[in-house]
Amino acid sequence: MTDTTEARDAFKNRCTNAARTLAPCVGYFISRISFDAFAEEDSLEITLREGPWKPDVVIALSNLRYVSVDKPPQIVGSFIDEISLVHLPKLPHSWPAEADGRVRRFDGLGELVWLRIVGPAEVEAVASTVTLHRDERRPSLDGPGRLTGRFVREGAD
Repeated sequence: MTDTTEARDAFKNRCTNAARTLAPCVGYFISRISFDAFAEEDSLEITLREGPWKPDVVIALSNLRYVSVDKPPQIVGSFIDEISLVHLPKLPHSWPAEADGRVRRFDGLGELVWLRIVGPAEVEAVASTVTLHRDERRPSLDGPGRLTGRFVREGAD
């Protein structure tokens, strides 16, 4: 049997763990943003890359409530100065003041997650689902001079 407090805090704990996972991504670059508004479940996928020595980090958000991407025209790649992922509880619990105005709150609105990426380009999203994973297809250095990872070859020679 699941403890009701544990079940109630499960989403908040997942958000906290995801925030810890993303914290070391300061200095990475946003290499790709994919937005799908016409699927059964709308989604936003952001790929973060540091370089060939580390796997990419992919942030997938679905059931979107708010999305904003502000990219100056002269920016080709965008490094990350700051990244945060914050749990937004359902009513009657309050949200951080900075999150107000992004989503209209009402009875029946579930818990949400708020992602903010700050750098030359800025990305903000509020969603009800978040998933993080590492793209292991990208090689990484595993110790001094040892290259590991799975390489995917695309196209013909």
